Amino acid sequence: MVSESALSSPLGSNRATSPHFPSSISKRIFSDVVGDITVEVDGQSFLLHKFPLVSRSGRVRKMVADSRDPELSRLELTDVPGGSEAFELAVKFCYGANFEINTSNMANLRCVAEYLEMTEDYREENLIVRTETFLTEVVMQSLEKCVEVLCACEKLLPVAEEVGIIGRCVDAIALNACREQLVSGLAQLECDATSDRVKIGYQDWWVEDLSLLRIDLYKQVIAAMRKTGVRSKSIGASLMHYAQSHLRDISKHNVWDSGMAAADEQRVIIETIVGLLGSEKTVPVPLTFLFGMLRMAVMVDAAHSCRHELERRIGFQLEMVTLDDLLIPSLQTGDSLFDVDTVHRILVNFLHRIEEEDDEEPFKCGYESEGTGSPSHDSMLKVGRLIDNYLAEIAPDPYLKLQKFVAIIELLPDYARVIDDGLYRAIDIYLKTHPSLTESECKKLCKLIDCQKLSQDASNHAAQNDRLPVQMVVRVLYFEQLRLKSAFSGSSGDGFFSQRMISSGIQSAAVSPRDNYASLRRENRELKLEISRMRVRLSELEKEQAFMKQDMKENKSGDHRRAFFTSLSRGLGRMGLFSPGNGQKDKFTRSHSSQGKKGRPQKHHS
Repeated sequence: MVSESALSSPLGSNRATSPHFPSSISKRIFSDVVGDITVEVDGQSFLLHKFPLVSRSGRVRKMVADSRDPELSRLELTDVPGGSEAFELAVKFCYGANFEINTSNMANLRCVAEYLEMTEDYREENLIVRTETFLTEVVMQSLEKCVEVLCACEKLLPVAEEVGIIGRCVDAIALNACREQLVSGLAQLECDATSDRVKIGYQDWWVEDLSLLRIDLYKQVIAAMRKTGVRSKSIGASLMHYAQSHLRDISKHNVWDSGMAAADEQRVIIETIVGLLGSEKTVPVPLTFLFGMLRMAVMVDAAHSCRHELERRIGFQLEMVTLDDLLIPSLQTGDSLFDVDTVHRILVNFLHRIEEEDDEEPFKCGYESEGTGSPSHDSMLKVGRLIDNYLAEIAPDPYLKLQKFVAIIELLPDYARVIDDGLYRAIDIYLKTHPSLTESECKKLCKLIDCQKLSQDASNHAAQNDRLPVQMVVRVLYFEQLRLKSAFSGSSGDGFFSQRMISSGIQSAAVSPRDNYASLRRENRELKLEISRMRVRLSELEKEQAFMKQDMKENKSGDHRRAFFTSLSRGLGRMGLFSPGNGQKDKFTRSHSSQGKKGRPQKHHS
């Protein structure tokens, strides 16, 4: 075993005369001995002696031997790894000069020694052996030293890779990180339960060190770490730190002004980091990081595969996304203010995830697997509320095309919404901001609202909303009458709904078992969804009943029948059947009243 101090000791045998490099056109090793050969490297001339060179360098020996000039006095070396500085160190070694091998010059020495063929065939303990010993016994024992050597190798490619420096340093980093991980785990077992100092310290130091590497070398290190068994959490922390270190100042302005080379470098970094994420469960990273990477990928125009991978990962966690995350600005001139197409693709990925979860165990849990309280349905309801809020946020955009707005609405299935109040609010905002829509476009948009799923407040507002087509208002009033009639008659459900469920049940008996299960699952989902709607209706009816009772008590004549019809008339008035409402309409327009009311041109109906 060779220690670092031993390997860092002066190289070569001791000489009485120390080398001297005067500041002149040709560098001379000995000022008192005239050189007999000039070697030119990268425009730099070295006045040297043949014997020290040919005694250790196979390349120089062959060049001198193959020369037809017996008095050869000049050699030219091209493509020397490390350039003139590395060659100067190799010359010092040939002359036995004193200098130190360290992590800064080891890679240069090893590559130039390979170029000059300084093997054991020409002299024992030649430069290749000395640098290999230092690499094996000093550098590879320390993760920090391996990183330093790899950083020095960035200018020595591909020679550094051919001689094995990069591969061995990469493997050594992975092994040292895995070793540190095991040591850290054992140390934590001995620490107090409240002490987290060892874990934090372990992760911080090597995560920061790896961010110094160039992206291609960093990619090799992460791949080796994953094979070695380094924790996914640690790899995720390293990926985030690397992205923050190298993409911190990226912005739309910087991308345009930094030039093509810088933009290409940023694009490569983003695409590489996304590729290192692996499958959705390989490297856990927070959603904020994924959205940040997605925004930067859009800015630098990263590959479609890169953006689609980020969209897929986000879509698989869409129920945990916030509204601010989805508000991705659009960079295309003349397009909408927000990148609606990206959100559309994210939503498609989420729906694919729900379908896959539904198909994984089709016969395992029966009806209960897709109930209102099942994880997949809960996620769908959360996403439904999120998308409704998103639609309301982007609706005021005057550049938002109707096709894109409708496409987002139509993606979600019916069972994603218990009530359609949020959807109604978003559509109402869109109608207010886009008064130039034609009558047919308004009808197409309003058909997406299920009038049966509107709450009492929303129905009252819709009945008095002059932006809606007349057919929409009529439907709202019709279903409000049916709801009120059912409430007074004691009906607990809608007849057409029961009939629909019975007919679908008959059809499901004639199909295959798998299709029959899917049909029954949908029916069960619709039944439980209807129960949720009826709970909302029941709450509204209880409020109406309390209001009627209060009117009856306040009636001093004691004519309860007249008080009942008075209360009923007031309730219908709030629905907009007999008199215009005030408070209910203000409740739904409060969120977007700042935009101002723009009346739609008079509609003519036959």
